[in-house]
Order: sequence, then C-alpha cells, then structure tokens
Amino acid sequence: MALSIPYLLSIITFLPLLGALLVLVVPGDSAKKWLAFGVSLVTFVVSLALLLNWQDGMAEMQFVEDVSWFAPLSIRYALGVDGISLFLVLLTTLLMPIAIYFSNLFVHDRIGPYLALMLLLETAMIGVFLALDLVLFFVFFEASLIPMYFLIGQWGGQNRVYAAVKFFVYTFAASALMVVAILLVYFSAGTFDIVALQGAQLPQTIQMWGFIAFALAFAVKTPLFPFHTWLPDAHVQAPTAGSIILAGVLLKMGTYGYLRLAMPIFPDAAAQLGPVVATLAVIGILYGALVAVMQKDVKSLVAYSSVAHLGYVMLGLVAMNAVGISGAVLQMVNHGLSTGALFLMVGLLYERRHTRMLDDFGGLWHSIPVYCGFFLVVAMSSAGLPGLNGFVGEFTIMLGAYNYMPIFAVLAAVGVILAAWYLLTAYRKMAQGEITKPENDKAHLKDMNFKEVAMVLPLVLLFFFIGLFPNYFFDKINPSVEAMVGATPAIVAPHASDAAADDATFTGGSSQSADKGGH
Repeated sequence: MALSIPYLLSIITFLPLLGALLVLVVPGDSAKKWLAFGVSLVTFVVSLALLLNWQDGMAEMQFVEDVSWFAPLSIRYALGVDGISLFLVLLTTLLMPIAIYFSNLFVHDRIGPYLALMLLLETAMIGVFLALDLVLFFVFFEASLIPMYFLIGQWGGQNRVYAAVKFFVYTFAASALMVVAILLVYFSAGTFDIVALQGAQLPQTIQMWGFIAFALAFAVKTPLFPFHTWLPDAHVQAPTAGSIILAGVLLKMGTYGYLRLAMPIFPDAAAQLGPVVATLAVIGILYGALVAVMQKDVKSLVAYSSVAHLGYVMLGLVAMNAVGISGAVLQMVNHGLSTGALFLMVGLLYERRHTRMLDDFGGLWHSIPVYCGFFLVVAMSSAGLPGLNGFVGEFTIMLGAYNYMPIFAVLAAVGVILAAWYLLTAYRKMAQGEITKPENDKAHLKDMNFKEVAMVLPLVLLFFFIGLFPNYFFDKINPSVEAMVGATPAIVAPHASDAAADDATFTGGSSQSADKGGH
C-alpha cells in the first residue's frame, strides 16, 4: 500500500530536531518523556513510508530532494536514499524510540536536556545517511559529535569525562581529515555532488591522497584497528541508551562513509590500498574477539565485540565485489540490531544489580528465566547462529572475501569461532549453574516486565525475519551495489568474476527473486 508524502526525507530528518526543541520548552518531566518518545515513534512510522513506496530493482536514488543552498560554491541541500542507505535509515528510526523508552524508565537526572540531545543525535545520523552533497554530509557528520559528547560526559559512568574527551578528540581529528579530503575533491572535480563524483575519474595523485584522508577519517569512526581505542571507554562510560545508539547506528557512519565516499570516488586508490585495509580488518576481527574473551565487565565485552564485528563489515567492503559489499551493507544493519540489543540487555540487568562484573552473577536462569531466554537469543544472533540475522551477513561477507583473497576469509572464520566462545562463556557465567550470591536470588531480582519485553521483542523478531528471509533485504540492496560496482570498474577484485554465481544464488539477485520466491 503506497503512502506518498511530499518532502518525505526532510520530514524524517528534521522531525526529531523539532521534537528536541519542543522537549526543551515543554514543562514537566512526564510531558517531556511522552513527547520525546512520541516524536521518535512517529519518525519511525513515517520512515516506513520509504518501504511502502520503494521501487524494487531501481538502483538510482529515490525520494530525491535537491535545491540550491549556497549558489556561489554550488553547495546544495540534496537528500536521497538508495538500497545502500535505506535500511540504515530504518535502523536509526527503530532504535531511537527503544533507547528513549529505556531512558524514560531509568533516567531521572535532567531528563529534558538528555532527551533533547537524543533527538538531536537522531537528526544528525539520519542526515548522514541521506545527504547527497559533501558539505551537507559533513555538517550532519559533525553534528552527531556534539550530542554524543554531552550524553557521555554528563550522564555517563564514573570516568565519563575522560571517555567523553577521548571520544571528542579522536572523532574531531577524523573530521579534520575529512575537511581536507572534501576540499581536495572540490578543487579537483569542481563539485560537491556525491553522485556525480562517483564517475569523476580523478587524477591518480588526487585519488591516493583523497582516499587516505577519507579512509583514515572513517577508520576512526568505524572504528578500525588500530584506531579503536576510544570505543571501549566510550561504550563502558556511556549511559545505556547512549551505548545502544553508539553501537547500533553511530559506528555505521564510518563504514557507510567508506562505502559511499572513499570507495566510489577514489576507486583506483581503494583497489591499490585494499589489501592494507583488509589486513587491518582481519586483525581487528581477531584482536577484538581475543580481548573480549578476557573481559570481566560484560559491557566491556560487548564493546570489544563491536571492534570484531565491524571488522567483518570492513572486510566485506574491501572485497570490492557485489557479494561482499551487499553482505557488508546487511551486516551493518545486523550489527546495529544485535549489539544494540546486547547493550539493552546489559542495561536492564545493571538497573537490577548495579554491577556488570561477570563474577557477580551466576544462576540467573533460576531467578529471571524470561530475561535469560531473551539474552540467549540475542547472544546467538551476535554469534552468527544459522537461522538468525548475523549468520546471513557474515556468511555473505566471507563468500566475497574468499573470492577476493581466500586467506582473509579463513582468518575471518576463526573470528566466528572466537565470537561463540566469548558470548557463550559470558552467558554461562551469568545464567547457568547455581545461585552463589543472595543478590541473584528471585527474592531480590524481578524478571522482565511487559514494558521491557516490548523493547526487546521487536529486535528479536527482526533477528529471525532477516535470518529466514534475507532476500527481502538483498532485493533492495543488490541493485544499488551492483550499479556502484558497474560504474566503477576498479571495484572488482581479482577473483570477483567467480563470485557472480554465488551472488545470484545466495542473495537472490533482484532480477531473479520474483521467480524464486523463497529464501
């Protein structure tokens, strides 16, 4: 059922900003909470119009809005969405009402400014995924830094100031590199138009330096090893809702930027330096997993798991074939759902026990079985259990990586084993065995209530839907990915031709899915 809404992308982008302004002026904490949640929920509902009006098989940008912003420099207010960005926008609008609802239940200090910052952050993140002008992209990219800095610094844990400053310094340095790259591109190509720049064929020297600047900027944001050191501190110290959004959406701005800007604008340089980035991605996969195994704080464990899982995304992108790139796009969404749910579950347990140390738990299945059941499904999603969402993305990425360079796929497969190790070990320490501490007895702990189940259940249902029906997503992702690969010949790995059959059969290419009908 189509639902045509004029200026749909602008409404989705700026509705949260309007909500943020209203939250600041509405009197009463209760009104602020209902208003913030209502605005975020309406934004999600409106964003579903993208799916209702989506044209399957169309590779070009859809719902485009394009008007002059600053004519002397040809800077435009240009928004658009394609198969690469569609589900990242929907991921953002889905996770934000969940994060705000959690905050409404458990945050009581200066709730108005807190909720206003959350809504401002939503506008910035959506804008990054929709911007079709480099300057507009940069404005939204920078705008996301400010609210997250204050959320960590004002409402975080004991070392929140250190974590917030570290987050700011790292990401601000990344932004400085991006400014250099944007200016380099503009003075070489004479345009800020992201779509036009994908076929600009810039000189080799410009490509090399531009790619390095963009790649470093997005490597920090992702974060790619060894630029990841700000992430564990930020995750551990951030409030739960901040961690959900940081892991679920904010980190995807780095991988999305690499795919949208660094690869297609500088394809020759991306191909030449691809093995370097792939090596760092594989190191990140193994390093993040091994460090996660050693963690005693479950929130820190989940933080390091993000380093590993985003290494898979980067490996799929660097494979530079349609199989790997499509898998990476879907895995961005999968990671946002799974890791966002993990941080949500950790937050729900922390609000009950006020500790995150694994040694403080044990036997929780006896006292809070509903919680432990949901936690097990979420952990299995993150570990890549077949039938759930994580498996689809990781398997497709490794197919693409194998056709790029088999050794990378083999090493990445080791990371899957390590992920199962640290997630199942954490679950065993938390949920299984006998209760050894009286604080974990059901007399002291209450199981999940209806409100808490309502926050987790949509994410769990999506785990199964993506895992069982991946073609619904690939049918929308593939046309844009295939168009990008076709428009930039350098984005074809040495063995990418061997992946064509895998791409058609596993992902159910958009031209064939209607005939197959299955998954």
